[in-house]
Amino acid sequence: MQERPYVISIAGFDPSGGAGLLSDSKTFEQAKVMGLGVCTALTLQTASKCLNLEWRPIDEVTEAIQVLMENYPVSAVKIGIVKDAEFLGKIVETVQKGNPEIKIVWDPVLKSTSEFNFFDLETLSQLKDTVNKLSLITPNYNEYTVLKENNLLPDTRQCSLLIKGGHREDHLGTDILVENKKEILLIPAEDNTIYFPKHGSGCVLSSAITAELAKGENMETACRTGKLYIEKFLKSNPSLLGTHSI
Repeated sequence: MQERPYVISIAGFDPSGGAGLLSDSKTFEQAKVMGLGVCTALTLQTASKCLNLEWRPIDEVTEAIQVLMENYPVSAVKIGIVKDAEFLGKIVETVQKGNPEIKIVWDPVLKSTSEFNFFDLETLSQLKDTVNKLSLITPNYNEYTVLKENNLLPDTRQCSLLIKGGHREDHLGTDILVENKKEILLIPAEDNTIYFPKHGSGCVLSSAITAELAKGENMETACRTGKLYIEKFLKSNPSLLGTHSI
């Protein structure tokens, strides 16, 4: 039996299980990779609202990353909520020190759907140096607009960009992958399909893509496979908490 590649989710703890570490872990298991986890923040939230957020000290986060990378052959890392640009920068630096060739996907969660702020927007300008060290960022349409307005979009010859289409008013559900300055449209697999809004859908998509990159897939294939996975997840039931199944 082929050994599963190792993947780390560096993200927040969501007690509802819909987003963050628990959600990523469910996705990794279905994608047939070994999921490891490092907690960036403890949140108190339900599927519909975030009530409280407590950031973990960055030194504890980086120490946990170092321990995991020294003990397991980690192929890819998915990063979720981070406090600010410095927090992200130190995480990326630690990960790349452990493995300079590692694939790093950042889902830039700036605020929750219920308008709870996660990222300190005053540090946005400091992101420039870090973004191009990543393999992929996966902003939704609103986050993409913020990054674009602040001239923080990556050089797609170094870091690919996946603009998620779930918040668009036109072409709803069509994602745009920009790689090497070339745009690739990822349209929904089926027309006229009913999708139900889901808490943590961005976490699920980014972790599904990360799993495929860990297995050696190229960026376009990983994003297409991740999109098929999230479409099943969005159709899994009518509630805000989706279920995972292959």
